Formats: sequence, structure tokens, C-alpha cells
Amino acid sequence: MKTDDVEYTTFSGWVDPPTDVRPALGDDIRCEVAVVGGGLGGMSTALRLAGRGRDVVLLEAEFCGHGSASRNAGQVAGAPGGDMQLLSLLHPRRFPGIVRMAENSAHFLERLIERLGIDCDYEPTGNVCAAVSRGQMGRVRRVTRLLRKAGAKVELGTSAELGIPRGFLGGMRESVGGMMNPGKFSLGLRRAVLASGARVFERTRVTDVTRSGDQVVITTPGGRVRANRIVLATNAFGGELAITPKRLSVPIWVSEVETEPIDPARLEALGWTSRSGVVTQHNIMENYRLTSRNTIVFGVRRLQRGRSHPLPRKGPDEAVVADLARAFARRFPALADVTAARAWGGWVAITPSWLPVAGKVGENVFYSIACNGHGLAQAPYVGSLIADLIVDGEQHEDLKAVWVNKSRFPRPLMMGAPGLRTIWTVDRFNDLINGSRRNARRGATPVN
Repeated sequence: MKTDDVEYTTFSGWVDPPTDVRPALGDDIRCEVAVVGGGLGGMSTALRLAGRGRDVVLLEAEFCGHGSASRNAGQVAGAPGGDMQLLSLLHPRRFPGIVRMAENSAHFLERLIERLGIDCDYEPTGNVCAAVSRGQMGRVRRVTRLLRKAGAKVELGTSAELGIPRGFLGGMRESVGGMMNPGKFSLGLRRAVLASGARVFERTRVTDVTRSGDQVVITTPGGRVRANRIVLATNAFGGELAITPKRLSVPIWVSEVETEPIDPARLEALGWTSRSGVVTQHNIMENYRLTSRNTIVFGVRRLQRGRSHPLPRKGPDEAVVADLARAFARRFPALADVTAARAWGGWVAITPSWLPVAGKVGENVFYSIACNGHGLAQAPYVGSLIADLIVDGEQHEDLKAVWVNKSRFPRPLMMGAPGLRTIWTVDRFNDLINGSRRNARRGATPVN
């Protein structure tokens, strides 16, 4: 794959930034509930609170949807993130609830798109956990059994049966969820929030959050907000605030690349009849998906940890893009001559448990991290459930599945630069071994 003329963007490759960015906070104000962070979780929380008649203020450092909300691959997952086998082993009682919450998140997102009338190219195709080797196929079979036991709707099959490219042996399709343009979705959600009763202040970076009696005081460069309650929806940026629970999550930079438009006949020849998104079963996944503009978006494969706070403004790394291009050529050899047109990336949050998390600090500071690569559906759902908890005082069953009573989190394993490099190396070694085995089998096959 050619990468000579890639456009490297510091925003998203899906849409252009909005032209109607709201002014920053310029005075001291009061409200009933303040939401810090204008991503999918924060916007959904504010929208739900405003819809239920609460006086809510939303504070966002850039503009709503600026972060991973609009930068992800647009794959709406219907299953939890992380290693399913490990999650079910470590959390046997919670696992069925987590699976149910993940499927309900996808359904919630579909209803939200319809209710708000957001045109985001949504396709309910499901997503395939795909195998590129026999070892990965064995893993897929084990995960399928675990998810079915937990009540998930999944389908096991070969690449032909699942309608995915023949570069993959087969996999497991999540029947819930699908594909969308996340940029269009995030801007559509932003429009809904701006049209609601919520007071939205963009370009407003929160520098401190403290308690003052039974209220919370939020400090920004232009003024302070006094609120009865606050929701921290800061995703990967939570480490910038001292009130955030220690080790709640690790900020990780992930990259995405989009090809040039591809001739429809060439795409049809791939056998990608289901149009399902594809996620490989490497330790660090590769994701591939078709778009409505006849391109393929692909990414991740290598993770880069953020160290400093505030997190730096960052663009995609040329070495990572080249690595992704090599993977693309391996998975799609018939498209090896296609050019990579643009690349982008964003900060996401990875929790130590690889589970979505929601909780409370004291009585009036709520927080959620519903990401781990699956935030497109789970962040809006959990944010809305937290809003309902604030209004009703009762937890929904799905919120209980991710709720932690004590905000104490272990040190994340293998999330440092050496650990991430080691994981990438193991994945590449396995690719090399599996490629050698395939070539050996082909060499032993008689030619008629």
C-alpha cells in the first residue's frame, strides 16, 4: 500500500470541525448539575438531564465531539471490549450483566439516532471478531461459547458464511450493532445538545474541581461554576483533574487510516457481502470497515501511551501509519496497490480491568469511563443512565453492572511503553509464524 501522499490531520478524517463553536465561560454562574467533558458521554448526560428538566451546564475544553467521539472507526459494538476469556474468568458473576449492558448500549444508540434524526450513515451490519490464523479461530470459538452462555446473540462461521473478505479464516459476528460515520453522529448529537435547555460553554478548560460545603466548585480561566452535583465525563483527559480517582484509566493514542476511493467492482470482488466491520483477534486488534464513500477505514494495531498532563496535541505517527499499511496489504493482497489517503488519531481511555466503569466520589461527584475501544455505544448509554440516577435516585440494572462502590483501582499491567511494545512484538511474531505455515501448506499443494 502506498503511503507517500497521506494527509495527516490533527482532527478527524470523518468530518470538518463545526463553524459555530460556542463562547467560553466568562463569568461566575450556578447550576444544579455540571458536566465536565463534551464527548459522547458528556453530551448524552447533559442532553438527558436537560430533557428531564434539570438546570445543567456543560463545559468542554475544545468543542463538543472534538475528541475520540468523532475520531474512532465508527464500529458500533454489541459486545464488551477486552479479552472475553479473561473478563469471564476474573468477573464470573458480573460478566453476564456486562454482556447485557453492551447489547443494550447498541440498541440505545440506534434509538437515539432515530429519535434525534441524525444522518450518520448508520448500517446495522453487526461486527465480526475475525481470525487470521487457526489459533485465533480457536480463540473465537471459545469466546463464542462464553458469550452465548451469557445470553449474547452471536454467530460463528467461516469467512464465506459471514460475508467477510477471504483474507480472514472466519469469526464470530455480533448480530447487534453496526457501522456509522462517527463524525456525523457526534456533530448531530452536539446540535441536539445546543438546541436543548443545557447551557454549553466550549473552549472552556476546567483547571480544578473542589468541594465547598454541599456544593462543587469548578474553576476555569474565565469563571467558576457552583453546582449541586457534577459529572466527570473526561474520558482519557481525566488525569488532568486531581479529583479524578487515581489510576481510573490510562490515556492511549490510537490511529486510523482511510484509503482512497476504491472501484466498486474491486470492493465487490472481496466477497465483503455483509459489510460487517472486522476486528482481528490479535492482542492489539486490527480493525477494518467499509464506508459509504467506497473507501476502507482501518486502524489500531499499535498503541501509544500518554504520559504528561495535560495530554499533548498530537497527530498520527508516520511509522504507525506505515505499519498499518503493511497490515492492510497482508489482509487485502488484491488491494495492495491502493493508496492511503488520510490518517488521524485520538486519545482513548483504557481502564485497568478493561471494563466500563461508573462510580461516585463522595455524594455529589459522579464519573464514568465507558470506553476501552467500545465507547461509541456504551459512553452515551452509561451517561444517560447516570443522568437518570441523578434525577431518580435509583440505579438502572445496566448501570449496576459497571458501578464500583469503592473508587480504588489497581496499577494497569503492560500499559507502559515497554509493555505495549512487547505486545506488538508478540503479535508480529505470531503473524510471521502463521504466514510461514500458510506458505508451507501452499507449497505442498499440487498444482493441477
